[in-house]
Amino acid sequence: MSFPPTLGPPPLPPPWTEHLAPGGQIYYYNPNTQESTYIRPLPTFQNLPASQRSKPKKEKPLTKTQIPGTDWIRVKTTEGNVFYSHKVKKQSVWTVPEEIKEAVELLEKEESRDDSTMKTEEELEVERIKSQVQEAVKKRKKSVDDEELDEVVISKKARIPEDDEEEEESDEEDDREEEDWEREAAAQLAAEAEEHKKREEEEAKRVAEAAEAEALKAKEAQLNMPERVDLSIEEAKALFKTLLREKDINPLHPWDTSLPKFVSDPRYVLLPSVTARREAFDEYCRDRARELRQEKVKQEKASDPQEEFENLLKAEVKSTRTSWTDFRRTWKKDRRFYSWGRDDREREKRFREFIRELGEKKKAAAQKAEADFFALLKERVKVEGDMDWKKVKRDLVQDPRYDAVGSSSLREELFNTFLKASGSIVETGRSAENGEVQPSKDVEKAESKRDRKERAVKEREEKVKAERERVQASIGRSKMELSNEEGELEFKTLLTDAIRDPQISWDAALPQLKTDPRFLNSPLPHLSNLHALFESHAPSLATTFESLPLSSLLSALPVTKLGFDSDALESEFEKWQRERTQKARTAFDEMLSENSFVEFWGRLRKIGGEGVDGGVKADEEGLAEDEGEFSGGKVDMKSLAKSVDIQEMVKVLKNDKRYIMFDHVPEQRERWLRNYLAQLSAPKMSVHVPS
Repeated sequence: MSFPPTLGPPPLPPPWTEHLAPGGQIYYYNPNTQESTYIRPLPTFQNLPASQRSKPKKEKPLTKTQIPGTDWIRVKTTEGNVFYSHKVKKQSVWTVPEEIKEAVELLEKEESRDDSTMKTEEELEVERIKSQVQEAVKKRKKSVDDEELDEVVISKKARIPEDDEEEEESDEEDDREEEDWEREAAAQLAAEAEEHKKREEEEAKRVAEAAEAEALKAKEAQLNMPERVDLSIEEAKALFKTLLREKDINPLHPWDTSLPKFVSDPRYVLLPSVTARREAFDEYCRDRARELRQEKVKQEKASDPQEEFENLLKAEVKSTRTSWTDFRRTWKKDRRFYSWGRDDREREKRFREFIRELGEKKKAAAQKAEADFFALLKERVKVEGDMDWKKVKRDLVQDPRYDAVGSSSLREELFNTFLKASGSIVETGRSAENGEVQPSKDVEKAESKRDRKERAVKEREEKVKAERERVQASIGRSKMELSNEEGELEFKTLLTDAIRDPQISWDAALPQLKTDPRFLNSPLPHLSNLHALFESHAPSLATTFESLPLSSLLSALPVTKLGFDSDALESEFEKWQRERTQKARTAFDEMLSENSFVEFWGRLRKIGGEGVDGGVKADEEGLAEDEGEFSGGKVDMKSLAKSVDIQEMVKVLKNDKRYIMFDHVPEQRERWLRNYLAQLSAPKMSVHVPS
């Protein structure tokens, strides 16, 4: 092969090497295929498109291998790089994580064993093909030698020189043929190797395509954000608000509380600054809060107020001991409470009707349960002498009428009542069967005995009822204690959230706490325990703080829980006394307005002269002794009213607790009474129209 004089030979493609034969001729050898040739191999050039030459291929996953026993996978890329990815956490690292080092080492050992086995098999296959080629070449050479030998034997001796030349030419031809066979065998090996390589590439390509499809499918579930997005501020703000809606961020929570819920989302960085994000967050909170209020109003308008009030009663009032004051204090800010009724009087009236209905339902249910229990005893129990309840009840526990009576002691009492009633019936039946005729005196005794039994049964039923009420009260107290424990935990959480200053007083923190629903709906009695403690030591309004046992008060549980010192305790005591005085003063006025004696004589004192008709005609029979036998006489009601002075009214009022509360200020109490009488107007007189 000749090359232009200005250009040298092209470089040998790897892994070809150049050698010098003993005869001085240059030949070329490929150690991979063990091929030798005198023709200089030319390098292969790949005609790549301009786009591929200018832009390198993007690195992609080539193969994915699951790490046994873990959620990690090993990924090999098209560039030969290896990284590890966690399928659940969506986390990728270039180095081997500590938790899977042992598993990766075992996997690599297995792969190395598999690779060595495969390599050994490939080498054996190459050796087999090479031996087959060498045997074919030897056979070919042997057949050629035999043909040449036959030609030499047949040729004439005179042509020996020509035969020698032909022999030399045939030797050269044999060498060329041998070289052609070797080249053909090498080409066959190369073709098989190329085919094997193509199969591996196709398999790798298929695995890479499958991995790429899987990765694409996984990315479809996530938001694929490009590295850089050119959006306007309004568009970015809209996407940020969409993020907040998707995460269902509470509009009442502050920024710092809500931030961890959406900071990891790629849309968080669409807005350029934290200030812009907070502004968008505030706008979202305002809009979302407005939407929630409108939805709530629409929902409440669509519902019937009276039905909602009834549902509130059914859901919250479970005991007949629930008071209207407690119910109103708990639910007065609930729309279901205040949306129905003209005023609290109408709501209170319905509340008391519901309490009465609830009591009747409970009473009817209890009576029905007892009647069903008696029916069960009549069906299942055969009265025979002395019977043990523990043995009898084993046959009754599966019946629902047995469980309907909630108390085990009540069941036993009902059973004993049943035995007594059954015994009396049996005795009566026996006497009727025997036809015994008892005297009337004996009949009266039997009737009185039966009456006594009936009274005993009634008394027993009353005792059972009282026992049942006591058990229910005990259950109610247990529920209340449990509710108090839960309320205490919730109240502590409220204090942790709301109180930041450790030196703040109770009065200063109370307005802030009253705005929280946890404070309003708390089942804790708050200051009632402390006020009850005051009540036990200060029964009178005139009691001063100095007269109280301060040491025992400071060690009491309500005081320690509220954290009051002596000054705070004194302040709370004075405040409580003022409230008590105000309530007692209001109760005193109500007492005066309720008392008909005070009102009647107080108004009668306002009448002028002898009254409108000049006096009231007295009863002739009643006043005959004073004014003559046949004289009529009149009574001046005004003079009679003047005889009823303040002391007479005090005699009527002195036993009332509302009057006794102000024994420590009798002068002021009398002044209040006189002021009340002065404010009364004269009574309206009847007008008679003559017919």
